[in-house]
Amino acid sequence: MINLTINGKEVSVEPGTTILQAAQQMNIKIPSLCYNKDLPAWASCGICVIKNVDPRTGRARMARACCTECTPGMNIVTNDLELTKARRTVLELILANHPDDCLKCNRSGQCELQNLAAEFGLRSNRFTKIIREQPTDASYAPIVFDRKKCISCGRCVETCQMMQNVWALEYTGRGDKTVIGPVAGADLAHSPCIRCGQCAAHCPTGAITTHTPVEEVFAKVADPELTPVVSIAPSVRAALGEEFGMPVGTITTGKIYTALRMIGFKYIFDTNFAADLTIMEEGTELVHRLTTKGSVLPMFTSCCPGWVDYAEKNYHDLLPNLSTAKSPQQMQGAITKTYWAEQVKVAPDKIFHLSIMPCTAKAYEAIRNEDMRSSGAQDIDMVLTTREFASLIRQAGIDFASLEDSEADSPIGPYSGAGTIFGATGGVMEAAVRTAYKLVTGKELGNVEYTPVRGLDGVKKAEVDLNGTKVKLAVIHQMGNVDAVVQEIRKAAAEGKERPYDFIEVMACKGGCVTGGGQPYGHCDELREKRAAALYKDDENHEIRCSHQNPLITKIYKEYFDEPNSKKAHHLLHTHYTPRDIYSNK
Repeated sequence: MINLTINGKEVSVEPGTTILQAAQQMNIKIPSLCYNKDLPAWASCGICVIKNVDPRTGRARMARACCTECTPGMNIVTNDLELTKARRTVLELILANHPDDCLKCNRSGQCELQNLAAEFGLRSNRFTKIIREQPTDASYAPIVFDRKKCISCGRCVETCQMMQNVWALEYTGRGDKTVIGPVAGADLAHSPCIRCGQCAAHCPTGAITTHTPVEEVFAKVADPELTPVVSIAPSVRAALGEEFGMPVGTITTGKIYTALRMIGFKYIFDTNFAADLTIMEEGTELVHRLTTKGSVLPMFTSCCPGWVDYAEKNYHDLLPNLSTAKSPQQMQGAITKTYWAEQVKVAPDKIFHLSIMPCTAKAYEAIRNEDMRSSGAQDIDMVLTTREFASLIRQAGIDFASLEDSEADSPIGPYSGAGTIFGATGGVMEAAVRTAYKLVTGKELGNVEYTPVRGLDGVKKAEVDLNGTKVKLAVIHQMGNVDAVVQEIRKAAAEGKERPYDFIEVMACKGGCVTGGGQPYGHCDELREKRAAALYKDDENHEIRCSHQNPLITKIYKEYFDEPNSKKAHHLLHTHYTPRDIYSNK
């Protein structure tokens, strides 16, 4: 342990602990702006400056707390008049190059720069205002890059490169000519960007935000010619409450249904139902590949649109390995405008289907190819992120935290516990194992909680015995962890060795959908663990915990699809993939 003093109090910390982390352990706040728990500290902004005072001479050296590791005998001062002046000066310099349109900014009230300015009481600025005119990149409408608001902290670049290994964002130029964006002047829509939205989730200001088409939702709901329906993703229920002051990890499913009815939606469905449907289709496909000679293996999951986008751009040779099953969102859209529409006798083009997702890539997925119009109309008409849904609730004047619970509408709303864990990394795999075991052995899995695939390890490996057949599994989350596994697969194939895996789950975002790019701000591992724990608790509280046990899933196959992977199921519930160039959408 390393012993040091912070503000006159002694503290012992583990080697490698930074001054910022040590102070946080003592509940001492050191202001920071470029620092983020998900990223390596690189001391860009200088707001976290502190003093290391020599107790013998009283001489002080300033250092940046985020990247300075504790050493024995340090005597740290985190706040005095000189430090306050230094931090105020840094903030004033940043604000001198930052627009003052906070009232119109998407991040107003949730902007880290705005919050710091308020904490330091900045009501005027000694420096001349100089705003560089730079174009706004709205080429992919759900993610807007307003460079005028960029403070060059580098979080988005580090996230895109180090966490995601996407490299859509880069520094161009030097000094005050530095510009952050795609290389070679490309726009986001025609860059390596996979639309995961992690850049927006980690940006401290309004430089990268999600577009909020809330007014369009109200207009569609009010249109007498349309039947408004809505469905919500698994992880939305574990995060939305944070937007209304509720504890992290509060499940708000019933309140969400109630809020949506108050907004004016006529029918409330749940994408968890389609998650159960996905398991039936994907699980059947996996069993078929495992038992049919010459089938392409390993099979990758396909429910994450960021991963599918990444694969179409980077792994052309592995596209046949992706499951052809659509994501739960797209399956929900297809069955809403076919199976359900036929029951209520409403034409597909007269249904307005809103999908509420934790993910900024879901809007792209809804129009990815013609398979997403399998009903004859657009299967999903609009996508809102969790943050945008919170804005919708506020604009409707709803006191969300005080709402009573209500239920989803049948027959495509009720879900199993397996459907809800889709939102956490390893959840798709666990749900698939529960059903694949039944499909292969004819028996129910004894303990349905398959814990080897849970947790935040970047790559989790396991093996399951399906009636004597050993199936090797891998679960990957955070796109930067994918390539090592892919290279392992390629190397084994090139050397004629046994394949290292049979079934692989991939989620583009760290922790899975619980911290997708459209979820409430504040991404960190503690938050990921609490949201995932909430989904697992929701699973435990369900009497039915396996997708194949959901009676409404049995009903939809009996009445409509005959069986999983049938001809009709392939038309409505499956898709195909197209190799694409990294710097083009075509």
